Amino acid sequence: MHDFVEHALELLLKHDMAGFAGLWAEDGVLEFPFAGPGYPKRVEGREAIREYLRDYPNLLDIREVTAKTVHETADPAVVVVEFTVAGVVVATQKPYELSYIAVITVEDGEIRTYRDYWSPLAAAEVLGGVEELTEAFGG
Repeated sequence: MHDFVEHALELLLKHDMAGFAGLWAEDGVLEFPFAGPGYPKRVEGREAIREYLRDYPNLLDIREVTAKTVHETADPAVVVVEFTVAGVVVATQKPYELSYIAVITVEDGEIRTYRDYWSPLAAAEVLGGVEELTEAFGG
């Protein structure tokens, strides 16, 4: 599972969102348990996930993973990953750093579910405000 996580983070650093989305199973799910009103709670299916992630590098230029901890669980198909990425907000060229916790279920080498626990408040601050966050990631 560690190799899978390393590969996924490598794709993010390369800004290869199509490759990152390609890690999902055809009917895999991306979930956002902390999504606020007006934001998607679930994106279902590899193609929908690919579309959702497509413009991410135009918003945030991820340049490094500054922290990473991979927690194995009692279920060998499930891993919990704590990570922090740093880079530049493309629109403002201001530096940013955001932390995430992801609970990932992998079956047959593909992501079945990816629960993304991130702070909309921290993202809004990084992007320059709630309006910018809504424009970037709203439903």
